[in-house]
Amino acid sequence: MDISTQDLVKKYNFKFTKSLGQNFLIDDSVLVDIVSGAEIGPDDLVIEIGPGVGTLTRELLKKAKKVVAIELDSELIPILTNELGDNPNFRLVHEDALKVDFNKIIGEEKSVKLVANLPYYVTTPIIARLLNEGYNFKSLTIMIQKEVAERINAEPNCKEYGALSILVQYFCDTKIIRKVSPQSFIPRPKVDSIVIRLDKLDKPKAELKDKELFFSIVRNSFNMRRKTLWNALKSFGLSKEDLEEVFLKAGIDQKRRGETLSIEEFGELANSLYIVKNRG
Repeated sequence: MDISTQDLVKKYNFKFTKSLGQNFLIDDSVLVDIVSGAEIGPDDLVIEIGPGVGTLTRELLKKAKKVVAIELDSELIPILTNELGDNPNFRLVHEDALKVDFNKIIGEEKSVKLVANLPYYVTTPIIARLLNEGYNFKSLTIMIQKEVAERINAEPNCKEYGALSILVQYFCDTKIIRKVSPQSFIPRPKVDSIVIRLDKLDKPKAELKDKELFFSIVRNSFNMRRKTLWNALKSFGLSKEDLEEVFLKAGIDQKRRGETLSIEEFGELANSLYIVKNRG
């Protein structure tokens, strides 16, 4: 391994910004597991979100064709430029990952993989943006709060299963790479983390007539978690007879709760509701 995270922080007298949720990795074994877990190869463009002082970036550059690092913190830009700027395969983008135009970065590249050690407060917005906006990437390997990773990876009929599970699994297969303890970071977070890989599917898990309607039903079902699907769907303004027809068409018992439905079953329910709502 090259110069350590602690040495880089000391070298540049870097001060952590609490509001940016900065926790830098100091465990070399985690760096190795992220790079191998992401299956980075010589044909890959890697987009790294939140490179910090560039410790993981350096390892990615050894394997990838090119690494584009997106960093928001102005204080880190000169450090990254100084440490990695001489590498012809490295490009630094000083922008907010919630606003950057990923299509411009991806361009004509065929094999794009995203890697990120995400601050906890932006985890869900960044994942939602990357998936909903349909960017052309193969996988997203991220280190996130353990509880969020468990929700992403959850299956029906468990308390972790919810709207986030369905959002991610509609677009991706999920695989947990490893757990990471607070001792692996400076400063130490108060919670455990997990490295998880999301592999983008060639086509989503359910064929939908109206994606917005599908996700609206999912949100309603989990906002009213202890209530039946019948109660969750009442807000869509259908008559009792029409609502009964929706459940009949979908082949789903109206007394079930949302937490028991697979993505495919939610898809059936959404498509049935769409047909009944929009018939002439």
